[in-house]
Amino acid sequence: MNTQKKYPQGELLRAISVPADLRKLNADQLKQVCDELRQYIIDIVSEKGGHFGASLGVVELTVALHYVFNTPEDQLVWDVGHQAYGHKILTGRKEQFSTNRIKNGLSGFPKRSESVYDTFGVGHASTSISAALGMAIASKGNGKKNKQHIAIIGDGSMTAGIAFEGLNHAGAENTNLLVILNDNCMSIDPAVGALKEYLTDISTSKTYNRARNSIWKILGKISQFGPNAQTVAKKVEGAVKTTLLGESNYFESLNFRYFGPIDGHDAKHLAEVLKDLKEIPGPKILHCLTVKGKGFTPAEKGDSTAWHAPGVFDKETGEILTSKAKKTPPKYQDVFGETIIELAKENENIVGVTPAMLTGSSLNKMMAEMPNRTYDVGIAEQHAVTFSAGMATQGKLPFCNIYSSFMQRAYDQVIHDVALQNLNVVFCLDRGGLVGADGATHHGAFDIAYFRCIPNMIVSSPMNEKELRNLMYTAQRPNQGPFSIRYPRGKGVMLNWKHPFEEIKIGTGRKIIDGEGVAILSFGHPGNFVLRAQEDFKKEGLDIAHYDMRFVKPLDEKLLHKIFKKFNTIITLEDGCLQGGFGSAILEFMANNNYQSTVKRLGIPDEFINHGTQAELHHDCNYDANAIVRTVHEILAEKSVSKVS
Repeated sequence: MNTQKKYPQGELLRAISVPADLRKLNADQLKQVCDELRQYIIDIVSEKGGHFGASLGVVELTVALHYVFNTPEDQLVWDVGHQAYGHKILTGRKEQFSTNRIKNGLSGFPKRSESVYDTFGVGHASTSISAALGMAIASKGNGKKNKQHIAIIGDGSMTAGIAFEGLNHAGAENTNLLVILNDNCMSIDPAVGALKEYLTDISTSKTYNRARNSIWKILGKISQFGPNAQTVAKKVEGAVKTTLLGESNYFESLNFRYFGPIDGHDAKHLAEVLKDLKEIPGPKILHCLTVKGKGFTPAEKGDSTAWHAPGVFDKETGEILTSKAKKTPPKYQDVFGETIIELAKENENIVGVTPAMLTGSSLNKMMAEMPNRTYDVGIAEQHAVTFSAGMATQGKLPFCNIYSSFMQRAYDQVIHDVALQNLNVVFCLDRGGLVGADGATHHGAFDIAYFRCIPNMIVSSPMNEKELRNLMYTAQRPNQGPFSIRYPRGKGVMLNWKHPFEEIKIGTGRKIIDGEGVAILSFGHPGNFVLRAQEDFKKEGLDIAHYDMRFVKPLDEKLLHKIFKKFNTIITLEDGCLQGGFGSAILEFMANNNYQSTVKRLGIPDEFINHGTQAELHHDCNYDANAIVRTVHEILAEKSVSKVS
C-alpha cells in the first residue's frame, strides 16, 4: 500500500504535469506559478531535507526557461544540479518529488536515466558549458539548426578550469548555445576570486544599470532597422557596452554576446528576454542576478551556507531542527577542523587549502582564527593541488582538504605536481566511502585504489577520531612527502577524542583483538563495524581476530607475515571499491610472498551505487556489521564441511 504523503499544490501547479502544460498559460500567470512552485519546494524540503537555497533562487528562471523553450527537444543543462528541484517538479516528477534523495526514490541531481528532460547527468560543478556545447555541435551536425542548447551555471561554478575551457571553445563555434550565468555570489560558501569581483562590478554599476533597459528596448525592436537590422543592433549594443563597461568585457573577449545583468526573479521579463535571445544566432551569455533562498525569509536573510542543505526545518519559523538527543561523537570533518588549528599553532609552516568547501571541510574554523594561513581557492580542484605544491616548494606544509569524489578532478596534478616531485603536501580526503543521499556522483569509492598506485604517496585512514588526530600529527612531521588521509562523511565513535598527539610509525598497523581460525583486516572507519560484529561473536563464543591496518601504502608487511603464518582464512574490509583497493593490496602481498590462505574481500562492488542512507548502502554492498557476521559464519560452515569430507 502506498502511504506516500500528498502535499498541497496550488491551482496552476496542479494542472502542470509537463512543460507543455506550462506553455498553455499566459505570461501574466507565470508569477503565480512561481509562487506555487516555491511553496511546494518549501513544503517538501522542510520535512524531507535536501538542497534548498539554490532551488529557491532559480524558481523564476526555471519557469521562464520551460515556458520559452521547447523542452525536452531544446536542451537544458543544469550545472551541479543542486538547483534543479523546480525543474524536476515541472517535468513529470511532481508526485514523486517527496521521494527525493530517499533510497529507490528520485535522485537529488539531474539524471539521464530518470527523465528525458534531464539531458546530462551532473553532480560535480562546472560541466554544463562543455556538455551543452557538445550537444549544440552534434545537433548542428545532425541538421537540427533550430534546436536550442542552454547551460545554466552559477557564478561559483564559473571559477573552475573546465568552465573557462568550455567558454573558450564555444566562442570559436557558431552554434545555438546560450549560457545563463546565475549570479548569486555563492556556491555553498560565498564565492571568491577575481571573477566574483568582476561580476560584482558589473551588477553594481549604476550607470550600466540605468542604461541596460534602453539597450533591451532597442534590441527588442531590431526589425525597425530593415534589412540591416542585425548589423545596426550589434553596433548599438557594442557602442553602449563599450562606453559603460570599458573596452574589455571578459565574455565578449571570448566572442560571446553578453546580455545583462537582469533581474532573475521576474519571470515574465525573463521570458521576454529569452524569446529575444532565441532569435540571436551564435554563442550568447545572459547574466541573471538572483538571491539564494529567494522567497523564504529565513534563508534569504540568514546564513546562505547553512541554508544550502539545512536538513529538516520548521517552515513557519525557519528554525532548523537539530536532534535534541544525548551528546554524540563529533563529525570527522570537525575533528579535522579543530586539529589542524592545534597543529598550526605549533607548526608555523602549516596552511589550509580547500576548493570552495570551507564549511564542508570545517576549514572555516581555521579561516576564522588564522585567515592569513587559510585559502579557499574556489571551485578549482586542479588549482588547489598545484597551488599547494607551489607552497610546498617554499617550505610551507599545505593540508589540502578535498572531498574524495572531487579529488578525482585533480588526479594529474597529484601525480605530476606533487608525487613526482615528492613534495610534502597532506591530502585530507573528506567523504571517503559511501556518502548517502547525494548518491553516485558524490560517493568517495575510488580514492584508495587511485592513490595507492602513485609512487611516493603514503595512503592512510583512521579508524576513529583519535587515530585521525595522530595521523594528522604524523603527516606534519619533517620530510614525510605526499601523504593522504581519508575519512568518511558523518560522525565518528568517540565522545572523548582530544587525546595528546602520538606519532604513528609510517606503515604500521595494530592488533585490536586476538583470535583463532579467522582474521579480519580492516582499513579505516569500517573497523568499527567489526567491533559491532565482535559483540555477536563474543555471545557465540567465537574468537575472531581483528587488525586495524591504518596504512594501505606502505603496508605493514611485518604484521602481515605474522597474520598469514597464523591464519589460513582472512577477511578484508574497506569502504572503497574492491577493484584495486585495500583488499587487492592484501592479495598482492599474499601472491608476492607465496602464501596460500583464503582471502574474502568486503567492500564496494564494481558498480555505481545509488543514493540511500549510509547504513542502507553499507548493507546493500554487504560490508556492514551483519554482513561481517554472516561472512564469518559462511567461512566457518565451509571449514566444517571440509573437515567432514
